[in-house]
Amino acid sequence: MTKQRAFRFGLQASKAASGREWVELARKVEDLGYSTLSMPDHFVNEEFAPVPALAAAAAATSTLRVGTLVFDNDYKHPVVLAKEAATIDVLSDGRLEFGLGAGWQKTDYDASGIAYDEPGVRVSRFEEGLAVMRGLWGDGPFSFEGDFYRITEMNGFPKPVQRPGPPVLIGGGSKRVLRIAGREADIVGINPSLRAGEVTAETGRDAAEESYLQKVEWVREGAGDRFDDIELHVLVFVCIVTDDRDAMFEAMAPGFGLTPDAAAHVPLALVGTESQIIETLQERREKYGISYVTVQGDAVDTLAPIVAKLAGT
Repeated sequence: MTKQRAFRFGLQASKAASGREWVELARKVEDLGYSTLSMPDHFVNEEFAPVPALAAAAAATSTLRVGTLVFDNDYKHPVVLAKEAATIDVLSDGRLEFGLGAGWQKTDYDASGIAYDEPGVRVSRFEEGLAVMRGLWGDGPFSFEGDFYRITEMNGFPKPVQRPGPPVLIGGGSKRVLRIAGREADIVGINPSLRAGEVTAETGRDAAEESYLQKVEWVREGAGDRFDDIELHVLVFVCIVTDDRDAMFEAMAPGFGLTPDAAAHVPLALVGTESQIIETLQERREKYGISYVTVQGDAVDTLAPIVAKLAGT
């Protein structure tokens, strides 16, 4: 029997028209009862850089957690990212959630000239990168020698406020990544596979109910006895309050490459009346174990009444 966790909710945002608007958004998210403000990490999308933006959001709030969905390990050397993450954790008094991934969006790599290695190589490098960062957050000097990184007697500074480090979030859709996440992460994001380097029709089909049940099992296989210590997370892309959910699923189904009935069970979507969405979230927590739900920035007001009723329950 899987331990049932209380609900918490996050908002993913990537930019604002000004510094004032960004700060106002962070304060609004906090006031509405969301747990976390998260940011993606891309080059070609129109987005703020996550490190300074999260630092600003943390400085403007007092309880709101800040995090990434997720840092791409290939974009910064882990020594650099470990220092930046630890600094945010110190400046926020221990409110960072550190999301890390192996990288997936091919257009970022193409535009920047960063080598887009095959998935197996990127995942292996990500594993080493996480080990380096955790080592630098630990006490005393740290050394590491792997296939991609070599660290010699480096004593990372600053040390994070949260010990032994900020909670690590790893999201993925493949067997290998989700098993690694089960072994290493405090929070696991259950995602569709993005192996193609872009969102395709297969991405939508991989969000079906049976796929997500399999993905949770891969996490469980990697976690072993620590599975109940892991918080399961989903990033929702569609959040609509409506009295006619059937019509919405009819319209959405082709985009997922699924039947309307199958689309109604996709964890990436929350559609229906407020009471129907609450029931859906409770059913998904029971079925998948997912208790941590993040929605896109444009849904901040849409989900707010549901956050007020469910957060912490």
